[in-house]
Amino acid sequence: MRRRLVVVGGGAAGMSAASAARRVDRELEVVVLESGAHAAYGLCGLPYFLSDVVTEVDSLRAYPPTFFQEQRDINLRFGAEVVRIDPERQLVNFRSEGQSEHLHYDKLILTAGATPSLPPIPGLDDDHVFTIRNVAESVRLRCLLDAGHIGHATVVGGGYIGLEVVESFAERGVSVTLIEALPGLMANLDPEFSRRVEEEVRLHAEVRLSSGLVSLVRTDEGLTLSLADGDTIETDVVVVATGVRPASGLGSSIGANTGPHGALLVDEQMRTSVPNVFAAGDCIAPNHIVTGRPTFIPLGPAANKTGRVAGTVAAGGTACFSGVAGTAIVKVFGLGIGRTGLTLAEALSAGYDAQATDAVGRSRAKYFPGSAPIDVRLVHNSDGRLLGAQFVGVGDEVAKRVDVAAVALHAGLSVEDLADLDLSYAPPFAPVYEPILLAANSAVASLKPMEDLAH
Repeated sequence: MRRRLVVVGGGAAGMSAASAARRVDRELEVVVLESGAHAAYGLCGLPYFLSDVVTEVDSLRAYPPTFFQEQRDINLRFGAEVVRIDPERQLVNFRSEGQSEHLHYDKLILTAGATPSLPPIPGLDDDHVFTIRNVAESVRLRCLLDAGHIGHATVVGGGYIGLEVVESFAERGVSVTLIEALPGLMANLDPEFSRRVEEEVRLHAEVRLSSGLVSLVRTDEGLTLSLADGDTIETDVVVVATGVRPASGLGSSIGANTGPHGALLVDEQMRTSVPNVFAAGDCIAPNHIVTGRPTFIPLGPAANKTGRVAGTVAAGGTACFSGVAGTAIVKVFGLGIGRTGLTLAEALSAGYDAQATDAVGRSRAKYFPGSAPIDVRLVHNSDGRLLGAQFVGVGDEVAKRVDVAAVALHAGLSVEDLADLDLSYAPPFAPVYEPILLAANSAVASLKPMEDLAH
């Protein structure tokens, strides 16, 4: 009898897990249970579908559904909602087309992802309130845009997705108001860098900080939003982008250990605390490579990697996942904002004797057309160990720099090691002194006693 692997969830982690398992064991029966009607979609591209940068939603699909069955012998079942797991008998119970079914598994991988973390506000069930977490509602919102039915939009939440959606509306000629309950945008940046983002967004949209959404009411004209400061906003649609929470309920229901935000705890092979049950993607809390502690940072690259590791190990192969650094980059109108590792606030909160060193460099030689400033912040311990980095600059000039910092974190480099890196130089591409090297040199100088500098 063929051994059977059951994967719950057909997103990035789930399909990566199923495909990796198939590569390891050609005889293994692989079944993916997906509750929705779509699988293997690049959901991070949905804001760009709204703005019409991506013209067809199906271009966000990695493969057509038939590909997995025909090319990889993976049984991908849509509309299959898992309702219960029996770890003792190794059974998965699910509903499909109104019928109850069950499957025995030899190994089980949970990749249910994350769900929107919605504030407890009346009116969020209105059909003109969106979360941009699935294909169907993004298509519905795009249809409203294409039909010219949206004159004003309100975005709730100033994180990655919220900012991308603000830009998408603005590019479609829609007036936008951004509401954020916190005093600054992008709370995962230090305040100095968050302010740069705020300045850029205010050039294109109304920004309301320190005033969250209290209620939402449907009127004849549209939607009326009430804010915590007593003001009201009349709008046509609302996009709620207030973060996500791990969809870890199935795992926790069978006794799997959980960590930050209720995410499932896993080891380096993606095993949960329940025998024969693995987990991957946005529902887990892998270790942070800087702190070594479990953390919940739901980002696409880690979902794919952890899915691949889970599938490989579940099928009998060898693989491990070293952890996450929280490396991320986002485009906000004319700016690119990148971060990796810990912010200064996060480092201090984690107990490090941390400090920050800032520098401003150029994206390429100062005299070369297109040269633009890049702001850098390196966060480092008192012994010089690099703990994190943040960058703000023009467009795609930030990507290279944040990736260099991410490599340095994975390698455990100090700021002195970083200052010694032999990075590329040519006037069209980079200055002689890369912005990250300027910051590293300043960090090294700040750590040396004055008497050492005199020699």
